[in-house]
Amino acid sequence: MVLTLQPRLLLVIPTSGSIKELLEQWIESDGIEILRQDKLEKNKDFDIEWWTENEPDFGPVREVADGEKLKNLIVLTKASAALPQVDRVRGYLDRNSTVLFAQNGMSKLWPPHGSLYVSHRYHSNHEPNFLACVTTHGVTSQGTFKSFHASQADVVVGAVLPNSISLGKRAYLVKQLLEAPYLEARSVSRGELWILQLEKLVVNAVINPLTAILGCKNGALFTESDGVLARVIDQLLSEASQVLQLLVAHESSAEIIGLQEGRLPDEPETTIDLSLKSLHERFSHPQLKDMIYRVGHKVGENTSSMLQDVRAGRSTEIRDFNGWLVEMAAFLDPGLEVTGHGTLVELVEAGRTLDVDQLGSCFNGSGTDAGK
Repeated sequence: MVLTLQPRLLLVIPTSGSIKELLEQWIESDGIEILRQDKLEKNKDFDIEWWTENEPDFGPVREVADGEKLKNLIVLTKASAALPQVDRVRGYLDRNSTVLFAQNGMSKLWPPHGSLYVSHRYHSNHEPNFLACVTTHGVTSQGTFKSFHASQADVVVGAVLPNSISLGKRAYLVKQLLEAPYLEARSVSRGELWILQLEKLVVNAVINPLTAILGCKNGALFTESDGVLARVIDQLLSEASQVLQLLVAHESSAEIIGLQEGRLPDEPETTIDLSLKSLHERFSHPQLKDMIYRVGHKVGENTSSMLQDVRAGRSTEIRDFNGWLVEMAAFLDPGLEVTGHGTLVELVEAGRTLDVDQLGSCFNGSGTDAGK
C-alpha cells in the first residue's frame, strides 16, 4: 500500500491594506470558497502567515521558514508585484528552492534581461529554479476569499530560468500541479512555454483593455467581423504581430528556441515547431486573428480580470500587457508602430470609459485600417 501525503500549504497574505482586518475576516470566514459547476467548495485547511520586515504588534512572531530555506514558493500576486515580492524573501531562497510564477503577461526572467536580474541577486549557480505557468481558466472574484470558476480550461507549466545544477529539485512542485484536481495541468518545454506566454499576452493585450474601456463581457468584442471594433482589433493584432515576429528573430531569443535540439534533462519534448519560419508564420496577423477570435468566442461569457480590477478600483496590469509590447518594440526597433497599444495604456490609466464609436475616434489616424 502506498501512502500519499497531502502537501502542507502555507498562505502568505499581502502586505497592502489592513492586515489586521484581513486576518479577522479570515478567522470569521469559511476559508477559501470557490463555486464550480454549481457546487460550492470550501477549504480552510491552510496555515496562514503575514511576512513583514517590521515586527508586528499583534500575533505570534517567528522568522520566515524558521530561518531555513524555502523549498517551494508559488507567487500569485499581480504581475508588477511578482519580482519585488520574491526579492523580499531571496535570503530564504537558494539553488534547492523552486519558485513558480503564476501571473498574466510575460515573465521578466526571459532573455534578454532575466540572467542579468539573477546575477545581481544570487551567487553563481545558487539561484532557485524559476518556473512559470500559463493558465486559461476563467475565474471571477466574488469577494474576499470567494471566487467563481467561470470556465474550465487548463494550465501549462515549464522552466523559465532553470538552475542546471539542481534541476531535479523542481520535480516535486511540478508533480503536485500535474496531480491537482481541476487544474488540468501539463508540463511543457521551456521553448513551448515561451511561445504560449507570448500568445496569451496577445489575448490579454486585446481582450483586457478593450473590455475595461467598454465595460463589457469578453464576447461583446467579437460579435462583428467588420466595423469600428473589428478594425481596432485588427490594428492591435497587426502591431503585436510585428513585435513578436521581430522578437523571435532577435539574437536574445536564440537561447530559447535553440533548445529544440538540446532539451533540459527530464523536460517534455517540444510539441511546437520552434523554427524561425514556423514561428514567423505562427505570429503573423492572420494567425493571431484566428487565435483571438477563437479564444474570444470560447471565453465570451467571462468578465476579464482588467474589467474586474477597474470596477473594484484596483490598479490594472495594462503596463504588463500593452505596455510590455510598447517597451519591447522600442527595444527591438524604435521605428516600430505600436500607437494602438500605447493609446490603450493611456486610456486605461486615465480611467476612461467609452462607447465603441468614442473608442474608434481615439484610434482614427493611427492605423485602424491595419490588417484590412
